[in-house]
Amino acid sequence: MAEEMTPEWAPGRSSGFELGTDGPRVIMVGIDGSDASWRATAYAAGLARRQNALLAMIYVQPILAMAGAYGVDVQGATAEVAQDLAREIREHAEKVEDVYRIRWKFITRRGDPYTVLAEAADELKADGVVVGASEKAGHRFIGSVAVRLVKSGRWPVTVVP
Repeated sequence: MAEEMTPEWAPGRSSGFELGTDGPRVIMVGIDGSDASWRATAYAAGLARRQNALLAMIYVQPILAMAGAYGVDVQGATAEVAQDLAREIREHAEKVEDVYRIRWKFITRRGDPYTVLAEAADELKADGVVVGASEKAGHRFIGSVAVRLVKSGRWPVTVVP
């Protein structure tokens, strides 16, 4: 006599663990003003809109230790880039406000891009991380932020060309 078994994934069968939501709650995207990061932001915004998730946009202000020695105001320059990005994001959000409803926040921090993005993803409990593919030739050999995020294996990572 054959015994009938219900597979683990069958409807009505509990797997023992359920976070409590269906679909992602937070989609995080790294943004630096490059064309690739804007494409990544558009992609992440579409995901967040379709999933009714929060879109968290993170701009990492780089720390360039040697620039201060040459009289360059790096901190002022990167703060200005952050303000420009925030302004651009707000303007775009206002333009599409009537068409698309999306919850979003813009965060800026200073430090190493990989480290800051990884910490932010953990803090926000990001369900997915989206980044643009690096446009720098040297990253093919030493690895980009995107490659480092993928290799860490801590979140699903989408790299947008």
